[in-house]
Amino acid sequence: MRARIGKRPTKRERLERLVSRGAVVLAVAVLIGAIGGWTRRVRASDQNAPVDHRVARQFVSLSDEVAAARGREAVARVQLERATAVIEYSTRYQIPADLAAAIYDIALSEGLDPALGFRLVKVESDFKRTARSPMAAIGFTQLQLATARFYDPTITEEGLLDRDTNLRIGFRFLQDLLKQFDGDMKLALLAYNRGPGRVAEILAQGGDPRNGYDDAVLHGYSAPRSAAQGTAEGWR
Repeated sequence: MRARIGKRPTKRERLERLVSRGAVVLAVAVLIGAIGGWTRRVRASDQNAPVDHRVARQFVSLSDEVAAARGREAVARVQLERATAVIEYSTRYQIPADLAAAIYDIALSEGLDPALGFRLVKVESDFKRTARSPMAAIGFTQLQLATARFYDPTITEEGLLDRDTNLRIGFRFLQDLLKQFDGDMKLALLAYNRGPGRVAEILAQGGDPRNGYDDAVLHGYSAPRSAAQGTAEGWR
């Protein structure tokens, strides 16, 4: 009888292992290269300089090289993590990788959790660039022209169909609503859907502005532990 084989790693686990190994290999290669370059400079250094001065310069040089190697390793790790996240989102939502990368990068640049950005675009337009609503909302984040012109007075309907422009203004609008409603995610989303003035009016009258929109966007979402997290961890 064959021995029982353990559970096979998932596609995500295999990808994470590959990313981790790649970062380690890159770090070792960079460090070896740094030390090799330092050694060559040591051999070519001024042999007539006092020994203590030469040693001091050599150690400072090596320290700089090691620090630079660590910096390059950190950059490589961030790039690998970004690539992993983009692939995961692209696969999860069955969308092109360039669109997934744009949503991910623009959400981060606007201070928004990428996982929330993807949920917003999914609910608003189902990732359709040319989507239009009966209320004249346009594009990926379903912005009305009047709202978009608050951020860019010169924008046109055609301009609002531009992918990056639409995503940037939509995410910035939601981020501003989060600030307006003191970080209350549900109220910010309801204001995004119903308008901030309308939500504020209902609240002032003691009413409940909920209409199910916030639940639709937040379904399956949990806020990341840190605002710096950029991987697809905003999911249960």
